[in-house]
Amino acid sequence: MTTAPLRKDAARNWERIVAVARDLVDEGTPLQLNDVARRAHLGVGTVYRHFPTADALLETVAAPCLEALAAHGEQALADDNPKRALAGFLTHTIEAQVTDASLSAVTSAPTDALPRTTELKLTLRSVGGQLLERACAAGVVRADLTSDDLVPLMCGIAYAANVHAVPATRVETARRYLGMLLEGLCIQNSGGDPAPTGDGSTG
Repeated sequence: MTTAPLRKDAARNWERIVAVARDLVDEGTPLQLNDVARRAHLGVGTVYRHFPTADALLETVAAPCLEALAAHGEQALADDNPKRALAGFLTHTIEAQVTDASLSAVTSAPTDALPRTTELKLTLRSVGGQLLERACAAGVVRADLTSDDLVPLMCGIAYAANVHAVPATRVETARRYLGMLLEGLCIQNSGGDPAPTGDGSTG
């Protein structure tokens, strides 16, 4: 099912609403549609016509990040080195978690306001699961590690980096924590394959 394109004025209003919402999310301010309307200098009715709920607006703000992660995941599946593929995908994921304030709230929500959000979240879970299964099958990570284990471990890294690092060093800190986690999860001396570094590379 396709959606008819918006008129130019409606498209401009949509873009303005999303831009204001992005700013509020980055500030750490909870999204309230009335506040968004006031900041965007638009009528409340205009905002509600585009986004019936604050959750729908938040998911729209998070969508570009989710789409980028899904694209990284698809690229990782094409990598014939299972360890490097998993490490690279997890690196992109942890960087997104500590740089995009909309991501954690959307990915942890039990329900979604938009079908596209559900689709992207399912894609990410599927890709992550496939990458982990490949790494386990190749004998480069612990065989008892599951996706259900990996998700809270990644959330823990993001939380630790957000709490214990200033914004300027948050990504670097998260990469370092992830590198330590991967070193602990990877089976050493697995065919001479080097342990992944914090940036997802092997050298």
